[in-house]
Amino acid sequence: MRPMPVLAALALGLALTATARADEKLPPDQQAKVEAMLKQEGFTKWKEIELDDGMIEVDDAIDAAGKKFDLKLDPKTLAIVKRKAE
Repeated sequence: MRPMPVLAALALGLALTATARADEKLPPDQQAKVEAMLKQEGFTKWKEIELDDGMIEVDDAIDAAGKKFDLKLDPKTLAIVKRKAE
């Protein structure tokens, strides 16, 4: 028996599993907390909020001036740790 094909298949399976779990919806209570924080920070709307690679990601958040950002939030504190202008 050749171990390389088995290891390659295992690695591929793990990679596909990780990809499938990459973007997860937040539980409703945490979603509400994130939305409240976004409003408090002056954002008026956003496209999507999800958990990805251990961080909360907010896509296309629009601030009061109409500028669009992608945000990364710390999942424990909900602090904005990265703000990328679109």
